[in-house]
Amino acid sequence: MAEIVYLRMRNRIQKKLHDKVLLKDLAQIVADPSLTAILQEICVYKISEQDRNIIVIDSIQLLRKIRKMNENIEIQLIGPAQTIIEVIFKRKIMSIPLFIIVWLLLFTGSALTIMNFHEDVSMQYVHQRLYKMITGKDVDKPLIFQIPYSIGLGLGMIIFFNHVFKKRLNEEPSPLEVEVFNYQQSIDQYVIMNENKESMKKLDDH
Repeated sequence: MAEIVYLRMRNRIQKKLHDKVLLKDLAQIVADPSLTAILQEICVYKISEQDRNIIVIDSIQLLRKIRKMNENIEIQLIGPAQTIIEVIFKRKIMSIPLFIIVWLLLFTGSALTIMNFHEDVSMQYVHQRLYKMITGKDVDKPLIFQIPYSIGLGLGMIIFFNHVFKKRLNEEPSPLEVEVFNYQQSIDQYVIMNENKESMKKLDDH
């Protein structure tokens, strides 16, 4: 009677140059403990200098490796059919001057965007009108409105993005994180379709 092995491939993993990619790196394995220990150490791929920074491992490659080791195994695949390997060649050291320049550009751009928006909607005029409606006096700079509004604007951005520096306010993802996640999903799908040689067959392929 064939032994049943359940495999759930991971979506994305990271490896360094010249690393061996073992089955346990690519997938979660559920099987008899003694068989699981053997399967986990199967070498599916070895990263070489000819590889680029993205490698796609298809489930068929796993099946071939496992069947080559033992044909009397029934394999049940669960979840994604490919795993993306991101090859980390060398971690770049952050440049402090470059960080400061980028930070200043983002800060200046954000400040100008907010100021231009407030100018477009005549926010100062609105504050002046509100102040006159409440107090009956005309003032050019109703600071009693402008200061709390400025503080509230900053707090609102913190709540919206759900972060204070690296600290998360709650477990709910921010809209920016959701957009980045959707973008990453689209990239992964594109990579799977274009980098995986087994997913497409051209006219001249044999």
